[in-house]
Amino acid sequence: MPNPEEILDGLAKIAQEWRVLAILWHVYYGVLAIGLLVGMRPAKPVAGILLAIPLFSVSVLAWLTANPFNGSVFALVGLALVGISFMLPREPISLGPTWAVIAGVIMIAFGWVYPHFVNASSFANYLYAAPTGLIPCPTLSITIGLVLLAGGLDSRTYSLVLAIAGLFYGVFGALRLGVTIDLVLLLGSLALIGIVFVPKSSAPAESSGGQPSTSMPTTSS
Repeated sequence: MPNPEEILDGLAKIAQEWRVLAILWHVYYGVLAIGLLVGMRPAKPVAGILLAIPLFSVSVLAWLTANPFNGSVFALVGLALVGISFMLPREPISLGPTWAVIAGVIMIAFGWVYPHFVNASSFANYLYAAPTGLIPCPTLSITIGLVLLAGGLDSRTYSLVLAIAGLFYGVFGALRLGVTIDLVLLLGSLALIGIVFVPKSSAPAESSGGQPSTSMPTTSS
């Protein structure tokens, strides 16, 4: 693994040189988030794969900047999530409980305007140029936020794989790289772990037949 200075330099280089790609990923994530909030409900396997795709972007850019550790980790996590997605039941996703939706919106907002590594003349620049889809922490933040909105896809395995990645990069970024805002990613990862074990009886935003669901999250996948 490169030393902290090399890692930070590589992340800054990616954020500065791939801004157009960052804008495209903002559009991608925006479509997914708005779709969820207005009622689009893709099948769980489709949703799982769509949420995993940006991780491969982080992997490719890490390899291009001589960071094989991030390149390997994000490739493996992305492949794991895609593999898990194929095993999910072919039923529509549903919104998580209210607390998870709130946590998800916070995580999406954090990843959307992630300020580190961006030289911006005004706050408006962060709305489209933050390096989400380019570097680990903002990408994991938005992905975790969307999975929280989707109730963890009712998959303990999918949620835990993503949460473990978030825990590692949240701690590593804050303690090893000195990027203290990455502690937000740590908290979001803990929330995603929580959705695995907390029943959905806390008034989810929707359920079949218009009644709150009281079922436990699916634990078989």
